[in-house]
Amino acid sequence: MTIADSSAYRLLIADDHPLFRTALKEAVKEEAAEIVEAGSFDAATKALEEDSSFDLVLLDLTMPGVSGFSGLMYLRAQYPAIPVVVVSANEDPATIRRCMDFGASGFIPKTLDVSQMRVAVRAVLAGDNWTPPDLDLSLATDDQTAKLVSRLGTLTPQQVRVLMMLSQGLLNKQIAYELSVSEATVKAHVSAILAKLGVESRTQAVIAASKIEAGQWPERAAS
Repeated sequence: MTIADSSAYRLLIADDHPLFRTALKEAVKEEAAEIVEAGSFDAATKALEEDSSFDLVLLDLTMPGVSGFSGLMYLRAQYPAIPVVVVSANEDPATIRRCMDFGASGFIPKTLDVSQMRVAVRAVLAGDNWTPPDLDLSLATDDQTAKLVSRLGTLTPQQVRVLMMLSQGLLNKQIAYELSVSEATVKAHVSAILAKLGVESRTQAVIAASKIEAGQWPERAAS
């Protein structure tokens, strides 16, 4: 599909700020036949569960129901064919690098004007990645961080959800209720998470999960 075929595009805007959703909608209205808005991460996932034929998701990095990069991780694991562009007020280069590491197709700072947002969205719809042109993404990531990014990337969508809930302090029984599964299933997910992250306890898993918070990633010191 090309920009010439844009009448067929379906876009999902997931952001908890109505005014910014309006700005994004204005930026992308010429590119899509349908634009669905979601004010929370749960609303966004519900929209995708009901109909996953979206061509692009514009995802706020921090919104109700999601913490740090976990929402991006979940969407990329659950819907790998749908490009996700992160929109955020956090313009820290480390945050943008991590978004791209976790599979984002682009990063739009909320400070961009509507015309620049439109350029970014068009680039991603055309199959390219887009980040602010003045951003240097060449800084190497330290080995420890790279390994953790890789391990987190092996989690299944359900394991990402369980890890998110562990980070919120929920017990197995509570997680089982939220996910409508048995406690035995949750225990199996927790065991798999520990194995994939290379840790031995729930506490260590939560500590690892805390490192998917925006801006909390250690960067290699400048030489």
